[in-house]
Parts: sequence; structure tokens; C-alpha cells
Amino acid sequence: MNDSTSRRSFLQAVGAGAAAAGLVGSASAQQKKPIQGFEEAPADPNASKGWKRVSDRKIRVGIVGYGVCRFGAAFSFQDHPNVEVVAVSDLFPDRCANLAKACRCKKTYPSLEELVKDERIEAVFCATDAPSHARHCMEVLKHGKHVACAVPAAHGSLEDAAKLFETVKSTGKTYMMFETSYFHEDVHAMREIYKAGGFGKLVYSEGEYYHYNVEQIDSYKGWRRGLPPQWYPTHSNAYYTGVTGGSFTEVSCMGIPSLKKLLQPANNRYKNPFGTEIALLRTSEGGMARMAVSWDTPGDSGEKGRVRGQQGTFYGKYQGLEKKLPAIKRPPLPPGVKAGGHGGSHGQLTSEFVTAILEDRKPLVDIAQALNMTVAGIVAHQSALKDGELMKIPQYKI
Repeated sequence: MNDSTSRRSFLQAVGAGAAAAGLVGSASAQQKKPIQGFEEAPADPNASKGWKRVSDRKIRVGIVGYGVCRFGAAFSFQDHPNVEVVAVSDLFPDRCANLAKACRCKKTYPSLEELVKDERIEAVFCATDAPSHARHCMEVLKHGKHVACAVPAAHGSLEDAAKLFETVKSTGKTYMMFETSYFHEDVHAMREIYKAGGFGKLVYSEGEYYHYNVEQIDSYKGWRRGLPPQWYPTHSNAYYTGVTGGSFTEVSCMGIPSLKKLLQPANNRYKNPFGTEIALLRTSEGGMARMAVSWDTPGDSGEKGRVRGQQGTFYGKYQGLEKKLPAIKRPPLPPGVKAGGHGGSHGQLTSEFVTAILEDRKPLVDIAQALNMTVAGIVAHQSALKDGELMKIPQYKI
């Protein structure tokens, strides 16, 4: 997300989630232009003002996944005063070496499966390919370690989502999905206003995630080629779940065939015909939401949204009946932790995950919220394949 734009207007904030998708391109292209969403937020000299250390303990962290987007090192784990990065891993030796250098870590492993056997490690950040997220997180949890994960929580499979949920519950370890929209300035503001009663119940929410590329972006084993848009829904769905903590209960979704040759059914593993999917959802409050994901629409791009409640609205700013709202500012960052990309959300996510472990509490984007965002999109794609049939969505509660 372009930070200067976000300062002018929450409504115009963009921060496309190419990040969590693990999008990759050529090294030369990356040097010329940052991957969408990875533009670094400007340094704020007051970013750590008011930060309070909750513990002197250092959590021993392992990081898995680097890639061309350098995702594993992008969230400033290596800079957090309560973290020691003790080991890293990537399947490609050169990337693994570069990840180790970026994280100032000497110990490397050839795979996640080997890294999780390291008894020194207490928590793992999985910045791996989306098809492996659920499997990798379960492997980490089964080895008695906390886990943070790139989005989405599961890759198109309701069965994997259910297994992951049960694994988190049975192990009792901390799970957090790193959904960047939760710490966009606008979603953070909406969440604080919602908690203060400034909206009442939300009648209507909109979330949009637009990520257009003229050329097909490469990915590990080509997993992004032909990806159903609603299988990657969290950047848009966060504009309801990230505001209220609620869920979606049913969905009708329409899909629009892609014009891109590589995204047409005969050319992708998913047999997916759609480059754009627009979902109309019922929320757990009884309201409605429209959530859009598109790979096919050039021009305006990024992650953005707006809400309408019984007591007020947020369309770039709050307008409503509540006159005594709290001062709204994102939490201070630990000294040395960079705000990072996606509108300065990267450092916030790491700080929240680390603090949740230190305080032995649920993190902001816990397993229930992660799956309520992700699974809604999986069912939405099923609906689109059935020409908009209204379908029930599984619910996850802790």
C-alpha cells in the first residue's frame, strides 16, 4: 500500500496482497518496481513512542520461506527485541542462504519438516506457498510450537480447514494468520470505532482486493496460475471480519470468465474459468457484505473497503451519531521493528503475534477468524461454479 496515499484518505488506501500470496517475478523486474504491497512505509521517528516491554524473554523463532518476494524476512522478526531468529529454511539453497543473511541467522535447514525438529525453536513463521499452508502449520503445531502463517489459512479445501482447526484446538498452541488488512490504518480505525459502539451493528460492508498483472506472475510449482479469486479472499473479507470479529454465514457468488489465456480452464490445474468473483454474503450480525476479488481488472488496485452501521459509517472517515470516539492510532512498534509493507502493517502483525505469546492470550487474527475469512471464499467459489447458488458457510468459534 502506498503510505502517502493512506495518509490522505483511508478510502483510497491500497496495499495489494501480492505479499501473502507469495507472488514472484523476475529478479530484474523486482529491482525496477517493488512487488505490489511491498512498498516500504516511510520511517516514522515516533513509531515506538509509548511502547512498553511486556517481558524480557526472547522467543526463539524459525522462519520458513523466502522466494523472490523475500517474504520470510519482510516482517521484521529479526529486529524484534523479544525475538531471536535461531534457524531458517527454504527449499532452494540460494534462497535459504539469503534468508539466513537477511535474518542474521547462521543455522539453516533444507525443509520445514527438518526445521521443526529443532528443539530450541518455540515458534515458526510459515511464509511458504499457499497450497502448503495448512499442512505446514499442522506440522509445526504437532511438534509443540506456536505458528504464524501467511494468508490464506487453507488452500481451497474445507477438509484441510477443519483439520487445521482441530489441530490448533488440540495442541493449545498459538496460531495467527498474518492478514495485512487488519493493520491497515482504515481497518484498525473501523475496529476501534466498532468496539466503542460508533457503528452499532453493521448493516453493510464492502471489501475489495484487486491485483492485475499483464503477464502471469510466477509462483512455486505454478500454484498461482488460474487460482480461483475467492480462494484468496482474506484481503477483502477482512473489511468485515477484521472490523467486527464476526463471520459470514451464507453466500451467493457470481464469477466472470477471464480474458487471459493462462487463466482459462484448459490451462490451469484448478479448471477455474474465473478471473473475477464477486460474493454477496450474509454476516453473523444479520447484515450483508459484498466482497470482490479480481485478477482481471486493470487500473485501480489494492485492498480497500468501507462499512455502514446502524449508528454510523466509514467511507474514508467516520460519520455518525457517536460523538465521543477514542483517539485512534495504531499501536506503537517495538524499537527497531520496521513498519514494512502493506501500508505499514508488517511490523504490527509481528508485534501482535510475539506479544500474544508472551502474554499467553489469543492473537488478533486467531484460528477462528483466519478460517472464517478463508472458508467463506472457498464456499463462494463453489457458489460461482453453480451460477450463484446460495450456500451455507461452515462456522468456526473458539
